[in-house]
Amino acid sequence: MAIFVVVILLWNTFQGGKTAQQELTFTQFMERVDAGKVAEVTIRGQQITGKFRDAGDAGQEFKTQVPAQYDALVDRLEQAKVEIQVEEPRENPLIAVLFTWAPVLLIVGLWIFFMRQMQTGGNKALSFGKSKAKLLNTSGKKVTFKDVAGVEEAKEELQEIVEFLKEPQKFQKLGGRI
Repeated sequence: MAIFVVVILLWNTFQGGKTAQQELTFTQFMERVDAGKVAEVTIRGQQITGKFRDAGDAGQEFKTQVPAQYDALVDRLEQAKVEIQVEEPRENPLIAVLFTWAPVLLIVGLWIFFMRQMQTGGNKALSFGKSKAKLLNTSGKKVTFKDVAGVEEAKEELQEIVEFLKEPQKFQKLGGRI
């Protein structure tokens, strides 16, 4: 549904309101102005669109471009009694839409990215690096209880683990956790 709406909007942006217009050179345009064949013009920046007085003049509507340094245009149009309208130059509506929606889409994209990071990383949204887990060496010799039976250190560590399992609050006060 959303794709359909986007396609319709793009179609209207590029095709909407366009009628068949004859493309004239500026010289052809000025010749027709001097001959009295132009009824009205709309000036938008450097572009002129307009209508001929007669429908038989190779098309009803026309468009042309004005040279940058042509200051006498309005005077010649007024002398030929052409109706003149001046409008602001139009921006490309697609660019306006992109500038409007780009920040919103960027924020939504970042939000989705951080939500995914929080779900997969145990609430560590900014932990982008590798896991700190290490692989065990499975090819080496395995240590059994028989091997450490007489070692006092191993005995003490096992006693600490048993004590932690019996009274976890004591160790949690010190910051211990599994």
